[in-house]
Amino acid sequence: MDVFPFGVELPVLPSPGKTPISLLQEYGTRLGKTPVYDLLKAEGQAHQPNFTFRVSVGAISCIGQGPSKKAAKHKAAEAALHILQGESAQKFRCNSESGGSGNDDSEISTSAQNGHTDNNPVGALQELVVLKGWRLPEYTVTHESGPAHRKEFTMTCRVETFMETGSGTSKKLAKRNAAAQMLARIRDIPTERCEGVEPDADDEHIPLLCGGRSKGTGGCTWDSLRNSAGEKISYLKGTSLSLHEDGLCQLLQELAQEEHFHITYYHLGQSQSGQQQCLVELFTQPAAVCQGMGCSREAARYQAASNALHYLKLMASCK
Repeated sequence: MDVFPFGVELPVLPSPGKTPISLLQEYGTRLGKTPVYDLLKAEGQAHQPNFTFRVSVGAISCIGQGPSKKAAKHKAAEAALHILQGESAQKFRCNSESGGSGNDDSEISTSAQNGHTDNNPVGALQELVVLKGWRLPEYTVTHESGPAHRKEFTMTCRVETFMETGSGTSKKLAKRNAAAQMLARIRDIPTERCEGVEPDADDEHIPLLCGGRSKGTGGCTWDSLRNSAGEKISYLKGTSLSLHEDGLCQLLQELAQEEHFHITYYHLGQSQSGQQQCLVELFTQPAAVCQGMGCSREAARYQAASNALHYLKLMASCK
């Protein structure tokens, strides 16, 4: 058993009948350093909340996330205990109280501030944005190509108004690469500064808010879209988009105005293959992001609008 300062021995995990919170409390009390829990984030909807807690014990500080305050504190305490026992704390999974597992989005790293991010850029990025007081990263698969035995995925990582992409032969690898790109971009940005990818000139009326993004003035949901009798959505349901050679960007803009949601285009530059990349974000509830690629910015923008319209048509037609 490892012996810690002042001769205080740390209980070995797991300990039947005791939670990580109570174990950490006992250890901290005997050490003279009572654990302090701070609520960093309380997000999500009423039926699916998400909490982020930080626990500090002396010089040790760890973060946990969960669907309840108790679960988040539990994960933070568990991470701190593992660090105090000298075990690797590069990755921790913040599983739900139902016992779910395998969610890459819940990886927690305690090394973001120390720069040790090569092994876990996803967790390092998550901790970094929490320390900055920003919203947690959002990941979206925006492109998938190649045969079944040789898939290539493109993942978009968004933090506030910053957006980066990563590619890989699996979704997990694409996510790691996107997180690594985002880390490199925002690591040295001051906390108070929140600026990123700029919208196109003709979309500058669309608000981009630091600390939370606009969800659209009318709160367009998929249910309201399916039940809408609007002219543009009815036209979209009944037409073949493949017959349109132009005007899709205009159709998407008119549809957004009719159904009361915002859209924003983001041009990301060239891909590794040399094609221009464009994303269009639909500020519906929930939000959606569609990608377009082409030989020019205009072609990429057109393809993004086309993909967004196909997506809206599919969602509006579902029963």
